[in-house]
Amino acid sequence: MTVAEQAASLREDFAFLDDWEARFQHLIDLGKALPPLKPDEYSDDNKVRGCSSQVWLVAEPSPTAPGALRFRGGSDAMIVAGLVAMLLHLFSDRHPADILAFDAPAFFREIGIADALTPQRSNGLASMLQRIRAHAGGA
Repeated sequence: MTVAEQAASLREDFAFLDDWEARFQHLIDLGKALPPLKPDEYSDDNKVRGCSSQVWLVAEPSPTAPGALRFRGGSDAMIVAGLVAMLLHLFSDRHPADILAFDAPAFFREIGIADALTPQRSNGLASMLQRIRAHAGGA
């Protein structure tokens, strides 16, 4: 599945949610479903700078898609963990060229997430995207 196909799936999920309370609850639920990282992965090397909350992203070769990257992550804040989950849904097990070709900021504006975030969370989302793009070789 491509990043664009994953985005279509998320777009459909958010289209069914009528208001921001429901959307934020969905984000929180996505974050709660994230599997925890290993204790040693909560390290400075995996920490994303530029987030007001603590966020960790781990990148590794995908075990299911040769040449692709798998991302895992977590956060100490529920809504931010939901944003991490969305990013993992979009980009995990995808090839670097597909990751780099996708306009994630436009996607988050399209589904209305970008406009609902505080400036600090927007900066954190941008930092997470920058880290993912750097692992894909584009930043």
